[in-house]
Amino acid sequence: MVTSIGGSIDSVSGGNGNGGVICRVERYSGTKSAHGVVIHKAQKLKNSLSITTVSRSKLKVWMVRTTTVIFLWTCILQLSTSGQMWGPSLTSKTVAPRLPPKRIYRNNGYLMVSCNGGLNQMRSAICDMVTIARFLNVTLIVPTLDKTSFWADTSDFQDIFDVDHFITSLRDQVRILKELPPRLKIRAEQGNIYSLSPISWSQFSYYENQILPLIKKYKIVHLNRTDARLANNGLPLEIQQLRCRVNYHALRFTSQIEQLGHRMIQLLRQSGPFLVLHLRYEMDMLAFSGCTHGCTSDEEHQLTEMRYGYPWWKEKVIDSESKRKDGLCPMTPEEITLFLMALDVDRKTNIYIAAGEIYGGKRRMASLTSVYPKVMTKETLLKTSDVRDFQNHSSQMAALDYLVSLDSDIFLPTYDGNMAKVVEGHRRILGNRKTIFLDRKLVVELIDRYNKGLLSWELFSDSVKRIHADRMGAPRTRSVIADRPKDEDYFYSNPQECMHIKLEPWPPSSSSSSSSL
Repeated sequence: MVTSIGGSIDSVSGGNGNGGVICRVERYSGTKSAHGVVIHKAQKLKNSLSITTVSRSKLKVWMVRTTTVIFLWTCILQLSTSGQMWGPSLTSKTVAPRLPPKRIYRNNGYLMVSCNGGLNQMRSAICDMVTIARFLNVTLIVPTLDKTSFWADTSDFQDIFDVDHFITSLRDQVRILKELPPRLKIRAEQGNIYSLSPISWSQFSYYENQILPLIKKYKIVHLNRTDARLANNGLPLEIQQLRCRVNYHALRFTSQIEQLGHRMIQLLRQSGPFLVLHLRYEMDMLAFSGCTHGCTSDEEHQLTEMRYGYPWWKEKVIDSESKRKDGLCPMTPEEITLFLMALDVDRKTNIYIAAGEIYGGKRRMASLTSVYPKVMTKETLLKTSDVRDFQNHSSQMAALDYLVSLDSDIFLPTYDGNMAKVVEGHRRILGNRKTIFLDRKLVVELIDRYNKGLLSWELFSDSVKRIHADRMGAPRTRSVIADRPKDEDYFYSNPQECMHIKLEPWPPSSSSSSSSL
């Protein structure tokens, strides 16, 4: 209420009648309207109070939101740290895998390699070539795979192996490219590269003294045959361990192969433990080795024609029976049936045949399936639609066999081929899993004597068990034969320098049974 209007104002009082804002304006002198000044200051004060009230409301909202956010983050952290109780970490799917740092080095040139042979022969060759590239300080181009061998498989590296994992997992050791840089690629396509087959079973000094100067001179060197080109023994520890790192960590099959392999193992395990029989009784193996025991005359003729049809198979005239008695032939289905029976393998055991088409078909398999009815192959274990994409790709089919063989309760190879050797070594790294190494020479001799009635079943069975008592995959030292590297133990069958390496069991969810078969 304004008490006086004029040149001076003693006081102004105002209120809302409800204990609201009361303002007092002290004495004012001047010629301006006292009423206007009072209204102006009162309005200013009112606005200030309104702003204060709004700020307090906003502060309360901000505090509520902040408290809520803190509470939610606390809950998330609690759930993350208790992942083992409740499941995988909430952030595990979004965290990118940690990559090893790139190795920085002066690049001496580019190494191209063409692998030859089957899957496991190429696999070990890839390991050697990565190691050679690393210690020569050169850039490796992703290897090309054999497409001209007996199998005529058109699969490329990325059709079998996870190529991105291969490159990134080794980036702290060697630079690997999917193809040459553009300028050098044109040069390679024009044939302006130096190509050669390196000497087999070579020490690393050969690559330093003979191959590296060629790479420095020509910038690109192409090694056109890569199987068994690095020695088994006498190499520095760091070289041997890198070979293992490539084999057991960097060379991972594609997700399609891994997933189907895992599924096959689950199907096999549904009815208990299982044995993998690597029955190398396929047409190409028999033609190459000249082993025809148990074949018809027509089959013998067919195998001989095939052997002569492949010029790079140098041995043409072969005495099959003599070779068999020396233990140099793959075991026949009939022979391996007697062997399994002599070891008292339960007739209800699941037996998975890790091989291609058995030569002679059902006729040759009859002896095995009549005693062990639960014999399975990829084709009987899976639906046609499951294997359709893998058919006519022998290396991809072999990759499935490889994975199943790794996880089997017992692995029994009937011939010392590349798959038998490489799987043996991988199973050793996984804890010396049970692998039966046939003494084919003695087994054939015992079988012949039993079939002729010169041995009773009891004596035959006891002899087989005694001979193989120490041939079941127990740890052992790799044999070294001076000046005969081809006859000594293969590095990849017993990589003893790498036995400390810890690998996750394959597949990760597998729980291999240790039950007796």
